[in-house]
Amino acid sequence: MKAVRAVLLALLLGWALPAFALVAVPQLTGRVVDQTGTLSSGEIAQLTQTLADLEKRKGSQVAVLIVPTTDGEAIEQFSLRVAEAWKIGRKKVDDGALLVIAKNDRHLRIEVGYGLEGALTDVTAKRIIDEVITPKFRSGDFAGGISSGINRMIGLINGEKLPAPAPPHWDGSSLFGHLDALNPALIFIVFVVSSVLRTALGRLLGSVAAGGFVTALAWFLWGNIGAALALGVFVFMIAVLIDLVSSGSGRSSSGWSGGSGSSSSDWSSSSSSSSDSGSFSGGGGSFGGGGASGSW
Repeated sequence: MKAVRAVLLALLLGWALPAFALVAVPQLTGRVVDQTGTLSSGEIAQLTQTLADLEKRKGSQVAVLIVPTTDGEAIEQFSLRVAEAWKIGRKKVDDGALLVIAKNDRHLRIEVGYGLEGALTDVTAKRIIDEVITPKFRSGDFAGGISSGINRMIGLINGEKLPAPAPPHWDGSSLFGHLDALNPALIFIVFVVSSVLRTALGRLLGSVAAGGFVTALAWFLWGNIGAALALGVFVFMIAVLIDLVSSGSGRSSSGWSGGSGSSSSDWSSSSSSSSDSGSFSGGGGSFGGGGASGSW
């Protein structure tokens, strides 16, 4: 009996210890996760924008991960663990892809989701690695190799027939970003038109018309109906508030000035704090080990 227990314990330890020794899957903090400091902030921002544009246009998600080492674990196994944890790509569409680079090991892999295996076949992924990425890596141009490889992957994904991406949902940060893009001339026009409408149609009806005008204008400029509606409602409420204050006292001008300054500060603060790391997450895509690996 003791011999059987010893054998079972040995088997259990032989299975469990390697699992505990595996490198932890890095946290998904953005479309580009660089744990080595290889890429500059500008290079990360440019890559992030390229990948964000792809997702907006096609719905597909592609991410880049650079780690120092997989600590002896095969790049294929490590990459698949990351892909399964991050779930890049849309759920049930599985149109995600992941470029993993173990810099000190000099290994890399393109992991491809089920839905992109028709465009990014094992053969094409291998050619991208061998012909596009690793030649630049050998010369020390990691940013150039990654950028060229990603662009080649995107070119193939663009040719794949995929379900259209869902319309972007509105959130507060997107509105703040749009508000920051407004220039003083537009704000002045909106103010004048709102005043004319309220004078011509009355306070309530004029405020509604002013909100509708701003909604239409914002939708035309931004192409985001959610943010446009939110701004239209905001303008309507401000117009009503101005009328209430002006009818109640003669201090409407100073009250409006103070409120406007406070709101502007809040918008600016919210816009500056928004980033890819706070908004990006995997969409639930699945992977089955498709892709290719290489070294340099």
